[in-house]
Amino acid sequence: MGKSKTTKFKRPQFNAVGLPVNAVKEADAHEEDDGGDTCPAAELLEKLQSPNPDMREFACASISRVVQQSQTIPGFIQRDAVRRLGPMLLDCSLAVRETAAGALRNLSACGGQEVCEDMVKHDVMTPLTALLRECCAGFESAAEPVKGQKNAAEDVANEAVNLLWNLCESSSQALSLFNKVGLLDMVTQCLERHPQNVELAISAAHCLHTVTEDNPELLCSVNTAVLGVLENVLLSSQPSMAHTLLRTLAAGTLWNMKGSLPAAGQAQTLNAVVATLSQCLHLDTGALIPELRRAEEVRHRNTPAADREEQAVGELVVEEMDEEEEEEAPKHKRNGKASRADGDFSDLLPGAKEELREATALLTAQQTSLEIIVNMCCSDDPSDDEWEEESSSDESDMAPDGLCDGLSNLMSPLCLSAEIHGALISHSIPEKVLKKTEFPRKEAMDVCHQNPSWRSLIKKMQRVQSRALTCLHSILSTMDAASLGGVAALQEAAQHLSTLVFGAAEIPKDEEFLEAVISAMRSLLQMIASKNIPQCMTPQQLMSLSEAATRCEVVSVRVNAVAILGITGSTLAKEKGTAEILQMIGNALLQVATKDTNLVVNGEALDALFDVFADGDEAETAAKNIQLLPALKALQPVFKAKIRKEGRGKYSPQQLCVLDNIRVNLRRFIGYLEKVVKK
Repeated sequence: MGKSKTTKFKRPQFNAVGLPVNAVKEADAHEEDDGGDTCPAAELLEKLQSPNPDMREFACASISRVVQQSQTIPGFIQRDAVRRLGPMLLDCSLAVRETAAGALRNLSACGGQEVCEDMVKHDVMTPLTALLRECCAGFESAAEPVKGQKNAAEDVANEAVNLLWNLCESSSQALSLFNKVGLLDMVTQCLERHPQNVELAISAAHCLHTVTEDNPELLCSVNTAVLGVLENVLLSSQPSMAHTLLRTLAAGTLWNMKGSLPAAGQAQTLNAVVATLSQCLHLDTGALIPELRRAEEVRHRNTPAADREEQAVGELVVEEMDEEEEEEAPKHKRNGKASRADGDFSDLLPGAKEELREATALLTAQQTSLEIIVNMCCSDDPSDDEWEEESSSDESDMAPDGLCDGLSNLMSPLCLSAEIHGALISHSIPEKVLKKTEFPRKEAMDVCHQNPSWRSLIKKMQRVQSRALTCLHSILSTMDAASLGGVAALQEAAQHLSTLVFGAAEIPKDEEFLEAVISAMRSLLQMIASKNIPQCMTPQQLMSLSEAATRCEVVSVRVNAVAILGITGSTLAKEKGTAEILQMIGNALLQVATKDTNLVVNGEALDALFDVFADGDEAETAAKNIQLLPALKALQPVFKAKIRKEGRGKYSPQQLCVLDNIRVNLRRFIGYLEKVVKK
């Protein structure tokens, strides 16, 4: 968090949780003296009133550390910590300003949405805005810093921008205030400091990427100066991973602002955005992470013994952060994305861990790039949980209360503009995304397993893979087969996805991975089926996938697995000698339609049954052998009653509309089967 301006708390760097290394020892000793059972909030908040700036700094830094333990946060909130810390943002001491901003930053990051909203309610935005205004004025008025030293105003601004980012991500009121009080220009000034201070610029870029998403009020105030700064960042050429992350965030912000780009240069700017994402995804994490770890080992060997104690403390703190991150539940999400890049606090890593910071920046940049591409491919269709693929029915009957109004809009296909489609293809985005869906390379995983402070990268590498699979699903939903390389490329992709799922002795149980890979597999199988390309899964694989999905708690995993059974079964029904496999598929779908606790999954299973057994001799034989007609007759009143009993309270109007369509189609399908039996 920067350098101290006092001798008492002098530190080359703050440790990972925002407290000077010496102060960590003092605070730990202090807690031991108190027996560690009492909440330190009262005493630390009292020290904020000290006339001694060193004591105020110590109190702020201690609060910054203590609130990392989420169980202490209520004690601070109950004692009006926000109202008491707020004035510290404008303290006469720069060191106090920095540590106060750091304390509020950690309080907002660790306290979640409720705490952020409470902070805004207690008017933290007023002193925060004033602080940022003073910091921006200080950028220009400060003397040229000595090489290797930071501008003090930049250190304070970095903490302030991170606090602002947290607040705007979690509080709509904070976002509204951001739009109205000129904060866009201030954060842009922080971004403009990228040649001098990339850490501050990255914080500003994260903030801009967040506040420009789905925020038309702000986009109305975007001017050419803001766009110029973002484009300058995009065209920068520094090779570090930190700068790669910076360019990626600038690309994402420009994509969010696409409607505000001048028409004359819009296509050129958006092409530069896609080129930036392509360059980021081209980087080979499997080779770079071991390389960065080796560089760290070389630096450690050359580090004087006197500095090793501080590095050891830093490594211990990183390990503790990793453990806490694994234990924490997913944080509040905005627009479907986990906040702070899924709990990424890499900017809090000690400066001595520069290689680890670089590795983390690389993985964050690639995850962000993939998320931006997903956004490029997205339209306003429902999410997986709301059935991205609506019922195959052509039934025009209305659900109760006109629930089907606007259904035609929901069923509009995803589409890309010609410019973006062309840019994605010309920069080989589909191929690069497919490459990122591979499992992380063994060498990189081994390096991270062997060093405790690098272990957090394992989850980050796995998350990049999951984001790549989600991205592949989006690409498959928006591009035609020819754009993706034709039949051979689709078959190769299908074989690759099958290997990801079935390559090991057991199907992976990680829900995030399963959700992403099954979603991608469904999209790919739909495209393959539409082109009459032979399927790549064996019956045994199909059944094992169905069983694994049935045990998964994530609804979209079960929905997509059922859809895959339907897609595969309807293709097999056109071939000779497939009755036995169709019986297996039919029984599996009946089980899901009857026993799954979620109506959406029940409906998807019925819809799949309609597709599989709609036509053909093999389907007729299989339907007779599994007693499909009596099974559906028994299920019909149960399904109808379940919709009536559970539907209104638990499901959206769109879901209810589709479920009612399926109810009507079930009646029709039973009539069709009765005619088949009479033949």
